[in-house]
Amino acid sequence: MGVLTSWATRFRLWQYVKASLWIVPMFGLVLGILLAELALTADGADWPPSGWHYSATTASDVLTAIVGAMVALLGFVVTIGVLVVQQATGTLSPRYMRLWYRDRLQKAVLATFTGTFAFAFSLLRSIESGSVPDLGVTLAGAAVAISLVLLLIYLNRFTHSLRPVAIAELVARMGEDVFTTGAAAIRGASPRGDGTVPSDGPVMRIRTGRGGAIQAFNVTGLVAEAARHDCVFVVTRLIGDFVTPGTVLVEVHGGTSKPDPDRVTGLVALGAERTIEQDPAFALRVLVDIAIRALSPAVNDPTTAVQVVNYIESFLHTVGSTRLPGRYVLADRHGHARLQLPGRDWENYLQLAVCEIRDYGSSSVQICRRLRAMLDGLLDALPPPQHTSVRSEMSLLQESVEREFTDPARRAIAQQADHQGIGGQYPS
Repeated sequence: MGVLTSWATRFRLWQYVKASLWIVPMFGLVLGILLAELALTADGADWPPSGWHYSATTASDVLTAIVGAMVALLGFVVTIGVLVVQQATGTLSPRYMRLWYRDRLQKAVLATFTGTFAFAFSLLRSIESGSVPDLGVTLAGAAVAISLVLLLIYLNRFTHSLRPVAIAELVARMGEDVFTTGAAAIRGASPRGDGTVPSDGPVMRIRTGRGGAIQAFNVTGLVAEAARHDCVFVVTRLIGDFVTPGTVLVEVHGGTSKPDPDRVTGLVALGAERTIEQDPAFALRVLVDIAIRALSPAVNDPTTAVQVVNYIESFLHTVGSTRLPGRYVLADRHGHARLQLPGRDWENYLQLAVCEIRDYGSSSVQICRRLRAMLDGLLDALPPPQHTSVRSEMSLLQESVEREFTDPARRAIAQQADHQGIGGQYPS
């Protein structure tokens, strides 16, 4: 029972709920039925004004039309969803689909349609020659009006927000928020002293019983569990890593008693793929995927890749302005070190952001110039400890340009920094 109700199980369930496209509409369906019963009760109390009365034929025709219209609109929204899947897998990134499934407006539209359908269908059964749910018919018409307004808002969002640059802005903002929040939480849990892990004594290794991508850690739970046994937990794998069954997830150093392995692994959420909740690098991964898709021969759209690089640069400025030690030690409320987590350093983030775009866009003058401008901007804005990695990437970019552009004139053009790729170079 403890495993079934573990934090990891609840986390996976919550992830399923957030990505599900049927749970919220199902609530709308139930709510529509309940509201229909309330409308019938209000009709029985002779509440509606006299101007709201309808004939049985009119009420039946109106409600029947509403039921058919809601079914058609549901099919229309589903069709849009199929188009999104096709576009995401073809020109964007399949990883973006995990974020799109969570769109609240889309779920609100589906819930409104199903609720209006259930409301109108429930009222149909009460129509008789001498009994017409006048208030219910009026409310059904109002629900149709609300549904149409939401549909127009949804279409407007669909047509504007599925552009690669709009998605890049959304993903970059999510990644920056996750990174900033995580960095603040780690700073707030720093231990007294250097947080050195005890090197003497036996080490207990806790292995995972199932495989999957590490989606999240219950940091608070791990710290509390380590404090309960007066030990230090050392997590061996990064957020986003895929682990196979039997992989060592946590090493236990010191302690007055042995923690329950099932309890500890229940504080680590594994799933089929990465999530963005505790993994800002996943947002950067999505941005890079969109950029290299635009650089593929099938799409051949370097301008879109340049636009995505704009948001990658913004993300890197956020990351590079924060000290990244590569490992993080968190303490309990008494200041004792209890949990050590591996983390990505600045070089990891920078390589993820630059390497593939440089390799796939090495033949594009736009990409070479935009990457040079980005790296120059990082050198100018970030503290000196980050410069070594940036200069290494600049050297690799220079070698790529020299290898790809054999003509001296074209090579000179490709080596220039340009914030717009082509056309944005400052006059000398």
